Amino acid sequence: MATNTYSISDLAKEFDVTTRTIRFYESEGLISPARNGQTRVYSDTDRVNLKLILRGKRLGFSLSESKELINLYDPVSGNKKQLQTLIEKIGERRRMLEQQMKDIKVMQHELDEAEARCVEAINNIV
Repeated sequence: MATNTYSISDLAKEFDVTTRTIRFYESEGLISPARNGQTRVYSDTDRVNLKLILRGKRLGFSLSESKELINLYDPVSGNKKQLQTLIEKIGERRRMLEQQMKDIKVMQHELDEAEARCVEAINNIV
């Protein structure tokens, strides 16, 4: 089975990130390119991991959460544990966002009240 390889610039262009970003993920142990001299050679696995990292970032996951999900990759089991963990993390993220939305609504109400008091005070100035 032939595997594709990618340069750092290939991946940077495909995922619209900087090469520095990719090197950072490498330094964090999230991707592990092979080396051909000084040149990094990325595999299909590295490409998929980068895709998962960026998707996790968009969903609000920390790098450690993304790393945990990547480490659970096990195609022999159909990735059941990875998928179950992802479902749990999505639920946690959803609950956090729902709480943030409630907090924002409370803050908006408090801002409306403060603004109304200021307008009333201005109108009462002789």
